[in-house]
Amino acid sequence: MGFGLWRLMLYVVSFSGILLFHHGFCSSQQAPNYSFTRQATSAPPISYYDYIIIGGGTAGCPLAATLSQNATVLLLERGGSPYGNPNITDLSAFGRSLADLSSSSPSQRFISEDGVINARARVLGGGSCLNAGFYTRAAAQYVADAGWEGGLVNESYRWVEEVVAFQPPMKQWQSAVRDGLLEAGVHPYNGFTYDHIVGTKVGGTIFDGEGRRHTAADLLRYANPDGLTVMLHASVHKIVFRTKGKNRPLAHGVIFRDALGHKHRAYLNSGTHNEIIVSAGALGSPQILMLSGIGPMDHLKSLNITLVLDHPFVGQGMSDNPMNAIFVPSPIPVEVSLIQVVGITTSGSYIEAASGENFAGGVSDFGMFSPKIGQLSTVPPKQRSPEAIAQAIEAMEALDPTAFRGGFILEKIMGPISTGHLHLRNRNPNENPSITFNYFNEPEDLARCVDGLRVIESVIQSTAFSPFRYGDQSLPVLLNMTAHAPVNLLPRHDNSSTSLEQFCRDTVMTIWHYHGGCQVGRVVDSDYRVRGVDALRVVDGSTFIYSPGTNPQATVMMLGRYMGVRILEERIERLKNN
Repeated sequence: MGFGLWRLMLYVVSFSGILLFHHGFCSSQQAPNYSFTRQATSAPPISYYDYIIIGGGTAGCPLAATLSQNATVLLLERGGSPYGNPNITDLSAFGRSLADLSSSSPSQRFISEDGVINARARVLGGGSCLNAGFYTRAAAQYVADAGWEGGLVNESYRWVEEVVAFQPPMKQWQSAVRDGLLEAGVHPYNGFTYDHIVGTKVGGTIFDGEGRRHTAADLLRYANPDGLTVMLHASVHKIVFRTKGKNRPLAHGVIFRDALGHKHRAYLNSGTHNEIIVSAGALGSPQILMLSGIGPMDHLKSLNITLVLDHPFVGQGMSDNPMNAIFVPSPIPVEVSLIQVVGITTSGSYIEAASGENFAGGVSDFGMFSPKIGQLSTVPPKQRSPEAIAQAIEAMEALDPTAFRGGFILEKIMGPISTGHLHLRNRNPNENPSITFNYFNEPEDLARCVDGLRVIESVIQSTAFSPFRYGDQSLPVLLNMTAHAPVNLLPRHDNSSTSLEQFCRDTVMTIWHYHGGCQVGRVVDSDYRVRGVDALRVVDGSTFIYSPGTNPQATVMMLGRYMGVRILEERIERLKNN
């Protein structure tokens, strides 16, 4: 069977399943009844599969759904299910999961060595369960530079979009930002599109018309239920290799523990076409490789980890696209909205916006001002004891609600060029590694931030945006509001409201677009196989050198589907030749 016919059949089978999905399940209903999903406590001590995928996140779910069409697949997710949790599914509750610091939270907070508060996903569906929902594809040049096959890329995007992508409703505040960007010279206007094109556009969203989130976990609707097993609360501790009599280490199994701490082993079925695929994200994938003995030799030896392969680039090339935001108080009510409009400038900065007095979580959470979340909080991160948070909430509840009325206009830079590294702190896979991103280490990154802030100033001062700003609040006043908020753990400087360069450095935040650690060309090859090892791949955002598009989730989901199709094509070819 030719690859073209195989792809067509695979798409038809998957699309038939999704038609049943749309017929039998609407966004207002409860969780889909996935027959293949279970708690890891029910896993047998030993099991065997054709593919074992570590990480049921933004890439892992579409990858597993695709591979299950012609193989047996085990998908191991360290978190729980996103379904039935309104903090995940409801647009109006955005931010509550990020504020939840409990051990059962779908979000696991970490603070980089740079002093920036961040989060990683711990839930089926990964970061698509936590983010602001913006859906946009990578630029055509990005696809070409990655060496991906354009036709299959577009097919894979469409496969994702059938389930999770929607056109957002454009209301007054977002429309004013859109028109303000055009007044600021971010041309042309490209209308509603998923494509990454210079100018101003309305992008997609993973929130439907009822304000309910659709995540990568929804893509499991495409799966063959007879070919897929999903284990929740399954924490992978290491990948197991065969080395005796082998020229190269051969991955052949994993060891994972369930929520009760019981150990389980899963192995690959016999055959050269079966593989373990790591899709644990930009923190989790390099972490699990190192814990399994693949990484910088001296670093692994310092933690008494048995060396399987000295791989000095594992954990290198870590990047996080820096975000800087300005809160603009509004004299009139504004709608609740997450990211809908983006200005893609020629200088390499992207302008986005979100609004609403209950933006990010409702009256009791105070959205981005929440004493718990960390961005624009009134309580410094190091002082966030339960007592301090309770006192801050009580004081904020006494304020007039109009104090929180307005929105954020933010910029993030493309790339970035600045990179850092990831190191293990210990051998516990459930604890965060040490991460350094080196924000604005490269002058070009800083220059792009400054350019973005200047565009934001023009938007705020535009005629289109004038109904949503107080006339006496200049840009320095607005900058000063943000500069004095403890948005990170970095020291403040007196000139941060007058020097845009200093403002960028002092108020840097994350927009959760971090990537790297298992980069293509360094850790994995162009087919995402780990160099120097057999039967092991990494497929997720850890392989990226630069973040794709303005927001990466669409491309991460696409990559899961894309590589699933490619891997199945290879499998069929090998089986045909054996």
